[in-house]
Amino acid sequence: MDYLMHIIVLAGIYTILALSLDLLVGRTGLLSVAHAAFYGIGAYSAALIATSTGLSFFISILLGMVFAIVVSLIVSSVAIRLHEDYFVIATLALQMLFFAFSNNLTSVTKGSLGILGISRPTLLGWTVQSTFSFAILSTSLAAITFLVVSKIVDSPFGRVLFAIREDEIFAAALGKNTTKYKVLVIAVSGVLAALAGSLYAHYTTYISPQNFTVVESILIISMVIVGGAGSLWGPVVGAVLLVLLPELLRFLGLPNSVAANVRQVLYGALLVAFMMWRSKGLLGKYSFNTEVDS
Repeated sequence: MDYLMHIIVLAGIYTILALSLDLLVGRTGLLSVAHAAFYGIGAYSAALIATSTGLSFFISILLGMVFAIVVSLIVSSVAIRLHEDYFVIATLALQMLFFAFSNNLTSVTKGSLGILGISRPTLLGWTVQSTFSFAILSTSLAAITFLVVSKIVDSPFGRVLFAIREDEIFAAALGKNTTKYKVLVIAVSGVLAALAGSLYAHYTTYISPQNFTVVESILIISMVIVGGAGSLWGPVVGAVLLVLLPELLRFLGLPNSVAANVRQVLYGALLVAFMMWRSKGLLGKYSFNTEVDS
């Protein structure tokens, strides 16, 4: 039962990440490979606050979100002026910088040793200790994220994002400040990723730079591609599928070192297959090349 609850916890965390990234990829047409950096910002913020100050779970989440907003505003103010491939390269640079800082700033992050002893979250006097309790918390936060994203998508703000995705020049001609909207959506996406990071840190009670590499960003992108960009349920389906699929390897009896390599090959094969034969993903509205299909 604990194993099943563990899978549900991970599915909830990755659902939050996939939904938040889809705001950029599926709704605005911005491909970012720095999502693991915002994920890590939330995780490290929660870890440092929990181990150094002992503040509550909610405070650590809020502060992680604030840090994510600050970083997103700094980065987006520069990166948003770039287009297409150059924007992707800028986000990759952010991802690499985050890994370098988290791996080398040992006085704060403990470097490659990581941070141990992160406390379990406490909600209204109740400590979320068991895996079952975490499964409830994870799915609840994933459901809240789903509702928040659906409200954003259906709002005037979401319709402007859609217009930017369709034709940014035309949206600007209608008087919309497209730069402002793109900066805001990067901030919202980063905040939601930081929420997932805070939850992950408190669940595992240990984090290290290896948890937030560019490979993790590619995994989150894969979830959006497989599930389908521009669809509310697409990222959810993609997250659940790519959390469950590698777990099937456990039943093959493969050694851990071999299973890890097979998992990467599996992700790569899925990406190639979907890009070649199903670029819209399972439930997506748009091809991943950000061109609208009529």
